[in-house]
Amino acid sequence: MVSEMDQLRVLSPRLGEWAAQAEKMKYVWIISSDLFSASEDLSEMWWFQQGLSFLPSALVIWTAAAFIFSYITAIILHHVDPALPYISDTGTIAPEKCLFGAMLNFAAVLCVATIYVRYKQVQALNPEGKYISKLNKAGFVLGLLSCLGLSFVANFQKTTFFAVHICGAVLTFGMGSLYMFVQTALSYLMQPKIHGKQIFWVRLLLVIWCGVSAFSMLTCSSLLYSGHFGSDIVQKLHWNPEDKGYVLHMMTTAAEWSMSFSFFGFFLTYIRDFQKISLRVETNLHGLTLYDTVPCPINNEQTHLLSRDV
Repeated sequence: MVSEMDQLRVLSPRLGEWAAQAEKMKYVWIISSDLFSASEDLSEMWWFQQGLSFLPSALVIWTAAAFIFSYITAIILHHVDPALPYISDTGTIAPEKCLFGAMLNFAAVLCVATIYVRYKQVQALNPEGKYISKLNKAGFVLGLLSCLGLSFVANFQKTTFFAVHICGAVLTFGMGSLYMFVQTALSYLMQPKIHGKQIFWVRLLLVIWCGVSAFSMLTCSSLLYSGHFGSDIVQKLHWNPEDKGYVLHMMTTAAEWSMSFSFFGFFLTYIRDFQKISLRVETNLHGLTLYDTVPCPINNEQTHLLSRDV
């Protein structure tokens, strides 16, 4: 007959195995629950909370709001005609010009931030591509020039500083169009390794849309300001259908609005790309005080800039 001591000796190894298996199952459950909670947190995030996708969204929404608010104000005060005025005409007379200038200045800042993030993204995805790197730097410079032009347009009205205003418009639309072309070329070079072909085709269609609008605006405005329709046409804010050059004026303004919408659409294509990006700011201390001459022994501090890791 088997004694109780013998039974315990037989069961003790099995109990140890069972305990070890239970411990493993506990860790598996903990890891699984952590992964589930992380994925659940990600799924609960809104699309604009992921990465830096809020930047292009904010740029488009804020710029569109600047156009809409200044347009509504100018229409209510009868400063421009309701039917397709120039975008800048809606911000020519106070008080709407104050709102127009302030909002477009902030839009230029958002545009610089968006262009910089796109530049860093392409740089990080193609660390060894020399041709892509050069093209990326060229696009970055073109984008910054376009932002500078936007600030000029916002702060120098055509009725007071016509030459500066036109230079700003050329920088905004001209350099902006070239920026879109360069980014579309980069999208072509990075597909299908980095992203699918769909985003390239969408951006290509937007570039074609922008190009057609730019050509129409340049052609019609050149004819309109050629001098055949009077010298005071630059200062003109109200147009009647019987006025000379009315058709060219309407075609020019329609092309300008159309070109702006193509810009909006192009920047909206960055939302998906920016959902996978976060930026960090690094603080390098050269000393513990302002009078130290030796390197600081403290480790550099890094914190997230504008976004959390996704």
